[in-house]
Amino acid sequence: MPEVEIEIGTRIFSVACQEGEEPFLRSAAKMLDTEAAVVLGQIGRMPPERMLLMAGLMLADKTAALEDDLRELQDKIATQDRALHTAEERLADRGRKIAELQDAGPAGGVPVPEDLSEGLAALAAKAEAMAEMLDPPSGSASGG
Repeated sequence: MPEVEIEIGTRIFSVACQEGEEPFLRSAAKMLDTEAAVVLGQIGRMPPERMLLMAGLMLADKTAALEDDLRELQDKIATQDRALHTAEERLADRGRKIAELQDAGPAGGVPVPEDLSEGLAALAAKAEAMAEMLDPPSGSASGG
């Protein structure tokens, strides 16, 4: 089992770890050393146990804040996922309705009231008569 020397708060510690875990141990020690430097900068010299305790508490506080942020982001993602699912369902419903309308073919016609139909026929007849007066057929034109 390898032993790694790490420095935390100007003190050297020898720590045993599993084979291959050395980089992770060094990374964790660096985070602890960063917090220990803050503690030592604010308070000054202190016993190693107290320094490690304070640095550990500061890291724990940061970790708790990050976990809160993570939970908040996970909640936002869940909300967005639900909204996306709802939107996809609505889109699928509308797609089905469009397909149904396309399958039904053109509308069977709009019912037209009979008096309107008769009025339109009379109007069309008048328009044709007026067109005839303006442009008589070539067979009935007077030649000269």
